[in-house]
Amino acid sequence: MLEVKTIKISKLLIWLLVIIFIIISASIVYMILLNVSFLDGLYMTIITISTVGYQEVGEMTPAAKIFSISLILVSVGTIGFLVSNVIRFFNESNINEAWRRNKMDKQIAQMTNHIIICGAGETGIHIVKQFKKRQIEFVVIDLDQDATETLKEMNVPHLYDDATKEEVLVAAGVKQARGLISSLAKDADNVFVVLTARELNPSLHIVARSHEEQSHKKLKIAGANNTVSPNEMGGRKMASMMLKPTLSHFMDHIIDTKDMSIDMEEVTIHEFSELCKKTLREAKISEKTGLIVLAIRRDDVETFIFNPNAEEKLRPDDKMIVVGEKEQINKLKELAKDHV
Repeated sequence: MLEVKTIKISKLLIWLLVIIFIIISASIVYMILLNVSFLDGLYMTIITISTVGYQEVGEMTPAAKIFSISLILVSVGTIGFLVSNVIRFFNESNINEAWRRNKMDKQIAQMTNHIIICGAGETGIHIVKQFKKRQIEFVVIDLDQDATETLKEMNVPHLYDDATKEEVLVAAGVKQARGLISSLAKDADNVFVVLTARELNPSLHIVARSHEEQSHKKLKIAGANNTVSPNEMGGRKMASMMLKPTLSHFMDHIIDTKDMSIDMEEVTIHEFSELCKKTLREAKISEKTGLIVLAIRRDDVETFIFNPNAEEKLRPDDKMIVVGEKEQINKLKELAKDHV
């Protein structure tokens, strides 16, 4: 879209230069035909083009009259064409839209520690809704006009462009972002986005959508930390709703509750927090925050420590899975020095 507008502006500038050329050339011709100064020649050109009918500055010879008729025919059509294109350009561009776009671009440029969502299709739009509920700072990239119109209605920061382009990821702040989700329609595009994003920001946490089973490995090799198959997740969800309906409903309530009174969160223990190197009994997390600690995961261990006992010591970079109210989780993040 930006390229289309640039082309339109270029065409308008060309036509403007044509009119300036006509005015200067006509002024010189009047200087010669009427034997007047350049200013008088310019005056004659302007009143002829505008057809206002002021008095001529010199004797109108037959040659001058023929030239004036020709100038009127040429200039009126040219200026009329330019004016109509200028009006059409501003109608199509929409000044308010341009102002809104400029404001959004500045907002995106100032983002740090945010998340980039590539693709606002059926999967991507659900991610957007979840992030909005949780007040996560994020920006969306999509090349589909209908999708971007939806994002505009939702008042979501977005870029109407191709997420596979390096310059677009840079414009979305990939170098300052903390995470990226690639949820494009084609696995090849997701692989390319992951490769480019990983190169631009080696510390970026990347989650990618996989449409085909064999694409999981390719996405991992490209640099994705995690891959997700919507079909596989949907199958698990449906099986869970059939076999364990109450548990499934409970988990949905935690993840999708509208008022967000209850939430499940991951909290990282940082080295300089008061909780580090203390046992759960010494940390008194339940007493201080009212949260329930479901599990602990360590970077050097792939599995979770479920329902950890009171003597389990918290280490730097431990990730605690907790359940509770949003205010309680925020309090634990302060204690853990997890400000991400």
